[in-house]
Amino acid sequence: MKVTETKLAGLKIIEPDCYGDYRGWFMETYNEKKYKDIGIDTIFVQDNHSMSVRKGTLRGLHFQNAPMGQAKLVRCTKGTVIDVAVDIRKGSPTYREWIAVELSAENKKQFFIPRGFAHGFLTMTDNVEFEYKMDNLYSKELDRGVRYDDPTIGVNWKKFLGNITPVLSEKDMNNPLLDESDANYI
Repeated sequence: MKVTETKLAGLKIIEPDCYGDYRGWFMETYNEKKYKDIGIDTIFVQDNHSMSVRKGTLRGLHFQNAPMGQAKLVRCTKGTVIDVAVDIRKGSPTYREWIAVELSAENKKQFFIPRGFAHGFLTMTDNVEFEYKMDNLYSKELDRGVRYDDPTIGVNWKKFLGNITPVLSEKDMNNPLLDESDANYI
């Protein structure tokens, strides 16, 4: 397994070992001991799986406030996405900075996102399937988001979208800017 540390502390790009032959391929998508050995000492309690029909679907930027924050281990199992994590920890030296990673069924990469980061992804193909492992259960009361196009964060979605207008949920269109949100990470 190859692990790449990013410029934002705690964010890791993971490339699991994949073994293939004439029949296809096999890989471990999670092994508690191996992940603990690379610094992901997390007990996952919930798995989610989403499907996005259209290229250009943008989901995010989402997080849950403490005490129900969620660390996530994510991967794309069908199609391709640009996955983004934004540091929303006030006082952090990398506050508002973001990382974008291409995740696809083909490259089999995973992205580990600790608590204190907003998360979102943009589909680069039709019919994308995306899987999440979380270390905390969903909490409707503490579910939050920030605007995908918050200028103080500056995620360059246009670089990936080109002339495509993003497909957004009503909730994501109406998320507050980070400065207007009640994000409670310090």
